[in-house]
Amino acid sequence: MMTQTESEYKQVIALCKDVFEKKTKDYGTAWRILRLPSITDQILIKAQRIRSIQEKGAQKIEEDIRNEFIGIINYSIIAIIQESLSENAPLEIPVEDLMPKYEKVADETLQLLLDKNHDYGEAWRDMRISSITDIILMKLYRVKQIEDNKGKTLISEPVKANYQDMINYAVFCLIKLEEEK
Repeated sequence: MMTQTESEYKQVIALCKDVFEKKTKDYGTAWRILRLPSITDQILIKAQRIRSIQEKGAQKIEEDIRNEFIGIINYSIIAIIQESLSENAPLEIPVEDLMPKYEKVADETLQLLLDKNHDYGEAWRDMRISSITDIILMKLYRVKQIEDNKGKTLISEPVKANYQDMINYAVFCLIKLEEEK
């Protein structure tokens, strides 16, 4: 039986997947040209915009922060896909070959969420969206440090785990924003 969180997660990912698929049909896989640090910086820009709007309480560009959280999810999935591809993988990946990769990352990340929810309960439901945004930013700075260290860590989890955490935290924010409506 599916939990409420699992159902909500799947609804959010379906929305993100739809955006991803449509953008892929519009732009192809132009993101393939990006190195992982560039993808990380794209996510950073989105997270910093969210935090800036949260702190100022206003925005001049009318694009909803929901779209920024969707971007964080999709760019994090892009990063995980990009990291998994061989160096000689083609720049252009047909949408029908790409979408199963997207779904695989989303499914693995959902399983991580369910495992963590088992251990932590649903603690995220008591968190503020602004706090979750700060955690996403912290994860980004961790990834940037790992990237600057050429992927080497002494004890820390690899970048993929941090991207997965960012996906899950952004999903939590979208669920909470929907509840606030």
